[in-house]
Amino acid sequence: MTELPSQLRGVVIQTAAGALLLPNAAITEVLSFSDPDVIEGAPEWLLGRIRWHGWHVPLVDFARLTGHGATGTAQTGRRRVLVIKALGGNPRMPYMAVLAEGFPRLVTLHAETLQDLAGQGANDDCLYARVDVNDEPALVPDLDALESRITAVAA
Repeated sequence: MTELPSQLRGVVIQTAAGALLLPNAAITEVLSFSDPDVIEGAPEWLLGRIRWHGWHVPLVDFARLTGHGATGTAQTGRRRVLVIKALGGNPRMPYMAVLAEGFPRLVTLHAETLQDLAGQGANDDCLYARVDVNDEPALVPDLDALESRITAVAA
């Protein structure tokens, strides 16, 4: 049986929903924000599609999607877009993007410093868990559920 590593690398990004904790390997690129191409009839949380390396990547506002925190990220020069690998195997959507505020911060996760805050509202189907990372609250998105939700409305 394979033993789990004693530490993992993660990325914390600030969004209007609060801090999101993502696996380091899931982040493909961090871009400056530019207005996305509108998707007609899309829900308010799907801001549109950005053009990235020949792909039309759907851009999600996580706060609007989950109802956590203020809707929309403050319109400052710090707005960023995180391009994330979509792991569902959809050849038409190998990437998705999340609206962020500022640059992501690399963190090392240890079992003893990662506290699950189960029972604190992790009931949205796109939210896997609420955790404390080194005494900082963070949301762990369910990337599979997020990809499914995007595919259902933007296919």
